[in-house]
Amino acid sequence: MKEFESKIKTVEWKDNYSKMVDQTLLPEEFKYVNITSGQQMYDAIKSMIVRGAPAIGVSGAHGVALYAQELQKENLSKDEFISKLLEKADYMATSRPTAVNLMWAVEKQKNIIKNSKSDINGIVNELKENCIKLENEDISINKKIGEYGSEVVPKGATILTHCNAGALATVGYGTALGVVRSAYAKDPTIQVFADETRPRQQGARITTLELTMDGIPTTLITDGMCSYFMKKGMIDMVIVGADRIAANGDTANKIGTYTVAIAAKYHNVPFYVAAPLSTIDTSIKSGDEIVIEERSREEVTHINGKIICSPDVNIINPGFDVTPHNLISGIITEKGILRADYNKSISEAFKK
Repeated sequence: MKEFESKIKTVEWKDNYSKMVDQTLLPEEFKYVNITSGQQMYDAIKSMIVRGAPAIGVSGAHGVALYAQELQKENLSKDEFISKLLEKADYMATSRPTAVNLMWAVEKQKNIIKNSKSDINGIVNELKENCIKLENEDISINKKIGEYGSEVVPKGATILTHCNAGALATVGYGTALGVVRSAYAKDPTIQVFADETRPRQQGARITTLELTMDGIPTTLITDGMCSYFMKKGMIDMVIVGADRIAANGDTANKIGTYTVAIAAKYHNVPFYVAAPLSTIDTSIKSGDEIVIEERSREEVTHINGKIICSPDVNIINPGFDVTPHNLISGIITEKGILRADYNKSISEAFKK
């Protein structure tokens, strides 16, 4: 059996800075950038130089470590250092409001800041070490998700994806595409249909790049084509990622996911979500409580810097939508595949 090792490290802590792929340049240019300050990381997350909930989470942890390094250079008492750094950490967590992994990873760093017995230098080193730990854990978790998910992929299946939940949405393997990679390692007859994912075309720009790099047969379709191919029997299952999952299984993911889920339900196509437990927010009961980020109008009006519509047209650009739990066949996690009743299965997963 062929085993995939990721050719991409999306974000990586390097001694005293964060190295990441600039995803705004893909697929025309594959370039790493060095993020050397907390504000640079905040801007990188907000501007989608880094994107994908797990990758955003790890990047947020890096951002806290970068802020710690900056404050380390100031003549502060330990109490002053901690107070200012906690404020910076809270600020970092506001860079993207929907992806709960960001808040989760920042909270991990805040726990170190508040509970460390070390001096300022020791706290900074602990934050750096935790960055590396979170990176390694992310890859390990994704491989477990891939292994569990591959068990429900039929032989020779055609899998539809929406947006990008691959190596470039994580540290290096992928959630939804982690399932694809693990399944393809066992059965090289499977193939992928990738939605282009308007308005930022993450499916076209990033998912197809990843899969073709791995040699996995991939067909690009526009967002409005999924029902057509489902009706023709050309799609066997859907696997998507997630940015936040409520306690009842309602799932926020890139805008357009809800539409795919409705079409899948109508055509009796299984619809799976692949995500680590860190994406599940048990503090909210349903998707109605998930904050949906509103993105800029230019993402819709322009492609590659060129306007594609009347400049005076009104634009509404939500970055995400919420798929109700009753449209989801299963949530693939590192603890196994969770199924309805999601309130019960999610609760039990956190106890394992």
